[in-house]
Amino acid sequence: MKFSLQSLSINELRRKAMYAITRNVGSSVSLDFNNLSELENVKKILVLRPNHRLGNLILTTPIIAELSHVFPNSKIDILIRGDYLAPIVFGKYEKINNYLPLPRKPFNSLIKYASLWGKVKVKEYDLVINAVEGSSSGRLLTKLSRAEYKVFGGTSEETPIEFKHRKHIALGPIYDLRYFLRNIREFNDKNIPLLDIKLTTEEKSKGKLALKKIVKTDKPVIGIFTFATGAKCYSTEFWDEFYTKLKAKFTAYQILEILPIENVSQIQFREKTYYSKDIREIASVMHNTEIFIGADSGMMHLASASLTPTVGLFSKANIEEYKPYGPQNTAINTNTTSIDDSLKIIERILDS
Repeated sequence: MKFSLQSLSINELRRKAMYAITRNVGSSVSLDFNNLSELENVKKILVLRPNHRLGNLILTTPIIAELSHVFPNSKIDILIRGDYLAPIVFGKYEKINNYLPLPRKPFNSLIKYASLWGKVKVKEYDLVINAVEGSSSGRLLTKLSRAEYKVFGGTSEETPIEFKHRKHIALGPIYDLRYFLRNIREFNDKNIPLLDIKLTTEEKSKGKLALKKIVKTDKPVIGIFTFATGAKCYSTEFWDEFYTKLKAKFTAYQILEILPIENVSQIQFREKTYYSKDIREIASVMHNTEIFIGADSGMMHLASASLTPTVGLFSKANIEEYKPYGPQNTAINTNTTSIDDSLKIIERILDS
């Protein structure tokens, strides 16, 4: 444990140091188009999101949707880390043209890592957008690219004050792009795309059948996810109290615990459970629940992207950046909100 904490500290220091070095790399400028029709000339786009985690990839779906809408003739390449999850998350987006997967462990694959940076340097794009302001490699790759137009991420000192307060990590690149296009498009905070992995009608139907097979009841289902990584994972004592009170309050509902890949349960498997390694299948089951409740995790964002009402439980100070995004969703700070009050919030959502 001592080694893990030490490694975490070193990685955190490294990230902060790299961000301090690269935060002023490059400068986004507004497009010099004269009218909206010229947006059709942007045909090759590169989105930079060099991360491999499920939640972070799902949080990138709104900017993919925004780019697809704004640039109707475009094809989008997306640079990520690892080659497994991206096709699962973005595979139903018609504008996606290609995935550029950085190796998950660069120092074990230096040639492949350098080769992909070389591809970004050589290939011509019309637009490159760094999807996360705090990504040092994203800013450097944006600078390295040969694109005519580059969005580095992060608003400038000239940005209207009302757009500096957007904190959610899914909103940042959309506001950056809209500010970038401010000379020809209205710059506002309306019509922001949701997290969405675009479940098909067939997938939703299969999820409904799978859910029915598990719960074997006509009761509406409340989905819970009791696991999370590191300090975000609540104790068995917390979940024991939460589950006991949840079950007592919502007797008209069937509770289903969605299990993590580790196949563990913070309530000791006391409820009906669902386990799968198929991300889209999990999302299809989530879609057919009445509500999803879980700690801050990739599964929480997957629930949101399945377009089911989602309640995120947070004990750390990153709620505004990572809360479940969408109009039916909410985040609960468990440091300041009791379990009883949390259940009242859930009740209001179910009754709405």
